[in-house]
Amino acid sequence: MNSAKILDYYRYAFTHLKRDKSKGEAPHKPILLLSILHEYAVGRIDGNQIVITPELTCTFSNYWNALVTTGHEKRFALPFYHLANEKGHWWRLQPMPGCELWLQNAGSMRTFSNLSAAVACAEIDTNLATLLAQPENWQLLRQALLTIYFPGQTAPRIKDDSAGYVQGLEREIVNESQAEYKAVIDELKADSKSAKTKLDPEKYEIEVYNRGTVFRREVVKLYNETCCISGLRVSATFNITMVDACHIKPFAVGFDNTLTNGIALCPNLHRAFDRGLLTVDENYRVVFSAAFTENTDSAFHLRQMAGKLLLLPAHHLPSLEAFAWHRQHIFQQK
Repeated sequence: MNSAKILDYYRYAFTHLKRDKSKGEAPHKPILLLSILHEYAVGRIDGNQIVITPELTCTFSNYWNALVTTGHEKRFALPFYHLANEKGHWWRLQPMPGCELWLQNAGSMRTFSNLSAAVACAEIDTNLATLLAQPENWQLLRQALLTIYFPGQTAPRIKDDSAGYVQGLEREIVNESQAEYKAVIDELKADSKSAKTKLDPEKYEIEVYNRGTVFRREVVKLYNETCCISGLRVSATFNITMVDACHIKPFAVGFDNTLTNGIALCPNLHRAFDRGLLTVDENYRVVFSAAFTENTDSAFHLRQMAGKLLLLPAHHLPSLEAFAWHRQHIFQQK
């Protein structure tokens, strides 16, 4: 199939979306697709994987505010999930490990928090991704969406303030104290229950998710993509990191996404830290629990790193108070 026929196929697919009609034609899928086209246009998406990012959710909100004049609730999760039901299956959800069955329950995917926990990304057909690499193609598809779903409305001049939004989150995570950061989270939670935000029911969940995403980015960057215990670091010609950003004190306990509450760990050590199999003492040295056994014949056994001094960043040292909390509440003493 030549590129013109492929473009015609997707133009037809984009302009014949299945939409809920119980409250009038739902605008959610067209707004999401417009947002994704925008992300391709500015270069924040360049392959066939659509990951939920702070930038994408911000762009979705901007397009919604600019184009939607009906009384529909602004919901990101619904179209992201239900695009998988379109004819041709050109939008496929990739589950997080262990969440395969969860994705089959459409009712559980109505909330943003459930969707973001269960879905690693959406994958579009490679033919569509190739088309979207060319500006003339995403422009044609954008105009088709606007003509069919928002007739009579002037093409919106969307201010791309996603970068500023993310930079604001970065400043809070880097510069604010734990108390200041928690106060912001508490205010967002209170606002989510206010009548003023009843048409944006996902706002709090999206804000918490976005802040967690920026936290993970900034912690990994602070530690130069290096596990602070093992020293593991992998560089590649494509976007990959082999380390996780680990909360010392869980976010659900302290609502703390500041840099001093994070360390960078490779996945096996991250899991061991979260399960209390290891901790860090008041001198930033690694301590292992006596409550587990392992195969010490393996070259990769954990206890060989006992007593190691953490590879610490030049600034924003991890909080000794948070490590003390971890030793008291998470670490398996026996």
